[in-house]
Amino acid sequence: MFELKQLHYFLVLADELHFGRAAKRLHMTQSPLSRQIQMLEHTLQFPLFKRNNRSVQLTPAGHAFRAEARQILTLAENAVSVARRHSQGQAGRLRMGFTAGSSYRHLPRLLAYSSRELKELEIVLEEMVTVQQVEALQANQIDLGLGRQQPNQPDLDGLCIAREQLLLAVPEEHSLARKTTVTLDDLRSEPIITFSPKDGFYFYALIDSIFRRHNLQPTYVQHVSQIHSMLALVSAGLGVALVPETAEALHFDSVALRRVKMPPVHADLYLVWKKSNTNPAVKTFVQLIRKRTRPASTRN
Repeated sequence: MFELKQLHYFLVLADELHFGRAAKRLHMTQSPLSRQIQMLEHTLQFPLFKRNNRSVQLTPAGHAFRAEARQILTLAENAVSVARRHSQGQAGRLRMGFTAGSSYRHLPRLLAYSSRELKELEIVLEEMVTVQQVEALQANQIDLGLGRQQPNQPDLDGLCIAREQLLLAVPEEHSLARKTTVTLDDLRSEPIITFSPKDGFYFYALIDSIFRRHNLQPTYVQHVSQIHSMLALVSAGLGVALVPETAEALHFDSVALRRVKMPPVHADLYLVWKKSNTNPAVKTFVQLIRKRTRPASTRN
């Protein structure tokens, strides 16, 4: 089988139709160039050039081979370029888990960064709660997770990409909707819609700790896993709910969102990955997000 360098020599000679000029372009002498062309013709078992003392011309077979040889070299160069981009994490595939709440505002922002700056990177998305993301990361079923819990396993790493305050969601006709800011004491007698302790444990525990620190005994009337479900129940007049700021992106009819006067409590969102993941795109994507966001805190 011929070598790629022989195809390159052949194409230069086919352009110049002169051994001296071709050798000069290739930064070599005529003798090794002639020997490489002869070796190529021997491998192919047909002549590519007609030679005499005065001229060099392509044979009909040489003309046909020229177009194919150029395509082979182009494909080889492209193969190297594609492989290099994959090795540098600029192309390839990323499997990302995300929570439903992150898709309202933060996930689209990350995807927009990637589509602008890593155009050859395919991101395959799968919605899952944070606990499921951790399990999928450990099992190498996903490359990245976008969830609420700071990674506390030694083999996981994370970057905090957002820090949100909690807002109170109330029906538009509710008396608390007429206030610009409400207090926790305003909620003492209110029915509370909150997160499921199973599928929304991060928010369930965060909100419950707020009430306990203020010696409040909340009356929980519904437990659901998604923010939009909570807003739907609030809209139906079943109660009020503490939700993260991303709820503003949902623009739910008949629901008002109000600030709550209380010591700062934040809901953090983390981009998480497994330290031993060998996908080069993980490092490249994380570097991009680290550059494009101003995380409230990081864990290295």
